[in-house]
Amino acid sequence: MIATKPTYPSLQSPYSLSAQAIADYQQNGHVLLDQLASAEEVAAYRTAINAAVDRDNTETRPLAERDTYGKAFLQIFNLWERDPAVRQFTLAKRFADVAARLMGCERVRIYHDQALYKEPGGGRTPWHQDQYYWPLDTSQTITLWMPLVDTTADMGIMQFASGSQAKGYVDKLGISDASQAYLESYVRANGFPISSAPAMRAGDATFHSGWTLHMAPANQSQTMREVMTVIYFADGTRATEPDNDGRRADLARWMPGVRPGELVDSSLNPVV
Repeated sequence: MIATKPTYPSLQSPYSLSAQAIADYQQNGHVLLDQLASAEEVAAYRTAINAAVDRDNTETRPLAERDTYGKAFLQIFNLWERDPAVRQFTLAKRFADVAARLMGCERVRIYHDQALYKEPGGGRTPWHQDQYYWPLDTSQTITLWMPLVDTTADMGIMQFASGSQAKGYVDKLGISDASQAYLESYVRANGFPISSAPAMRAGDATFHSGWTLHMAPANQSQTMREVMTVIYFADGTRATEPDNDGRRADLARWMPGVRPGELVDSSLNPVV
């Protein structure tokens, strides 16, 4: 008997994105979309994503032996490079089309994907801005955050400081106790409303700007919070001169061969 490879949903069909959702994203810097992928579609990919996470995860220390960043989540980057099923998920036209329409640009490229699995008992993800790590000369950056399992508030659903993206680059602190203390005070001082969904179904998704301040509480449940993320940026973006170690590492890893001032169009940044 000849073994057949599993088939996966195409994720090419368009999503009915409302004008209100686009307006909410533009105003608040984030938006929650119901069932960007169906339960059946997510279930088909979840097995492949979990297998890729199990294969590529290198974190073996108990939670008690990790720092704040390490306790926040298991983080595995660019699964699409190594796994054909995850590649189909990450490069899905449906997801990319929504990202482009929310930002108001014609085309988007991939920055990278990452699985963010918050273990039972895993710590909070401190307040931070994603684009602190990205040497991209644009404000047209966006992250898709999709749970692969039904997720409740006690599992660590993201919280956003609505409108904070308008402030741009706030601080030079990566995800840490220092960023938590400084940015928690900053959010309070600026009176940004805090927004979070009470629950998300598998296949629901949030999108948030690279400059939107956000955090996630600890996982107080007994269930792994399985989340897949994909980061996009507008086609035509140029790289900037890195101003921190995170950006220097990202320039080398996620934009191979690209130098500051050049268009970000490496083999790891396809138009989707």
